[in-house]
Amino acid sequence: MVIPGRAMATFRLALIQLQVSSVKSDNVTRACGLVREAATQGANIVSLPECFNSPYGTKYFPGYAEKIPGESTQKLSEVAKECSIYLIGGSIPEKDAGKLYNTCTVFGPDGTLLVKYRKLHLFDIDVPGKITFQESETLSPGDSFSTFDTRCQLLVYPGAFNMTTGPAHWELLQRGRAVDNQVYVATASPARDDQASYVAWGHSTIVSPWGDVLAKAGTEETIVCSDIDLKKLAEIRQQIPIFSQKRSDLYAVEAKKP
Repeated sequence: MVIPGRAMATFRLALIQLQVSSVKSDNVTRACGLVREAATQGANIVSLPECFNSPYGTKYFPGYAEKIPGESTQKLSEVAKECSIYLIGGSIPEKDAGKLYNTCTVFGPDGTLLVKYRKLHLFDIDVPGKITFQESETLSPGDSFSTFDTRCQLLVYPGAFNMTTGPAHWELLQRGRAVDNQVYVATASPARDDQASYVAWGHSTIVSPWGDVLAKAGTEETIVCSDIDLKKLAEIRQQIPIFSQKRSDLYAVEAKKP
């Protein structure tokens, strides 16, 4: 999730590493309670993890899917307004026109739905002897980019890496994207449940534009917070001016759809 816009110099980011159960209503209630707790700790922007209201698994998505707006997103809207924060609603299984999506919603401090993002790149993996998982068995990919304006600048990835990809790639990818783009990067994971059919890695993390790990959770349900200093970001971009060094005469990134 890319968050551009007019920058405020410093703000506090919180990631909710939620222990997801099989009871949707309990997941939503506990998620909202942790959002309130994060707000009392001074968070201006809060993110929930991927698939926060449902167990992560293709057999669960159809039964837990709901329309957007719907019961889960209504609760997110209400708590965002109550706490006057930006709330990245992790993701939920969404149903629409006979299809299912892995969808992230974002709400502003007045509770308004700012954007809805349907996961573009579905998680299909087959590592022999370790893990096979195919989101595409039940989910459809989104077909458009989604951005929204705030006074914050950062990349936030609600994700649910597993016990194979987590130790290998979770922190590596995050630190790489932070350094590549000279931007703060945050990853919000569900808490680990060793009894689940899909065991999440956990370790929700916030990384600086220099690649330093500023805050990192363990595997349990918790709130991870860090102050984000955009003056520091600007200093790093001045020290290593990679954006002014880009060769637009040789290459470019092109969006195929508006």
